[in-house]
Amino acid sequence: MQPQIVVTKDHAVHQLWLGGDPKAADVFYQRLPEGRADSHGPVRVNSQPGSALAIGTIRGAQLAVGRAGRVHVVWNGSGEAAPRPKNSAPLLYARLDGTGLAFEPQRNLVTRTTDLDGGGTVSADALGNVFVLWHGGTPDQVTSEEKRRVYRALSTDDGKTFASETPVTDGTGACGCCGMKSFADTSGNVFALYRAASANVHRSATLAVSRDHGATFSVTPLQDWETGSCPMSSAAFLEAPNGVLAAWETKGKIYFSEVGGKAPAPVAVASAPGAKHPALATNSRGETLVVWTEGTGWQHGGDLAWQVFDRAGQPTAEHGRQPGIPVWSFAAAFARPDGQFVIVY
Repeated sequence: MQPQIVVTKDHAVHQLWLGGDPKAADVFYQRLPEGRADSHGPVRVNSQPGSALAIGTIRGAQLAVGRAGRVHVVWNGSGEAAPRPKNSAPLLYARLDGTGLAFEPQRNLVTRTTDLDGGGTVSADALGNVFVLWHGGTPDQVTSEEKRRVYRALSTDDGKTFASETPVTDGTGACGCCGMKSFADTSGNVFALYRAASANVHRSATLAVSRDHGATFSVTPLQDWETGSCPMSSAAFLEAPNGVLAAWETKGKIYFSEVGGKAPAPVAVASAPGAKHPALATNSRGETLVVWTEGTGWQHGGDLAWQVFDRAGQPTAEHGRQPGIPVWSFAAAFARPDGQFVIVY
């Protein structure tokens, strides 16, 4: 369930997925070296069996690869997970150890916030900074979606230690059971995409950007969506030749845009209503693959759909749709060095 893929400069494919009981799942990781046959088999990330959560589709594990190829993983803890903070589920973190063959014991990063719901997210840069973000409340306020904030726990030593979480947003709220996605580009800028919940109905796809290595963030709404209910959405990032791309859901359709500039212009991906859970990939020709699901929902699988866009952002003739997305899952994608796209689901 819920594959995640990161491809590094050496063309290694880093894969992450969930397996087992959706209520008490395990997280698995595997690195596939490009052009070699000596990859090791999958290793379990979570040191406590059954401590991950797949139900809801947006609370599962997320993956980042930082300095010197160090792998970092975060996930929402299941009902079985420990250690368990007061008034919240844990947000668990583990990093690949020095051997590259196993993960260090999982750690909870929630120290001051409450009511973890939508999934946490992780990104890492080439300087050894690791950024873990999530949204939640605090014990001194009545927790509601319009009062939720996005928080950041920062490590400056490749995940060895983390400072306690601090808020990076205020006044936008956060859609309680929507997921988040963060990304650190090659210049060290940090991007985070979440769904706001101002007045509990203004649920814009919202971008937070830091250009000082996670110290401060500026917040910009990308696209409005007024609804009184949580759409349980997720998002995606990618660094393409023309900048950082983001993809998200609005009103049952998928949009993507370059978000490194001042005025993002969302591009609609042609799809039937009910599109969710985008993924992105770019190849050596500058083409962009957008992948998403259609018809998935609570306890319901659906179809896989995709569209390729050319360097100018125009849709090409390469698109498709087929069944096969399991319950609580979605797809991931990457490009091979020869330009071919691969979809994993």
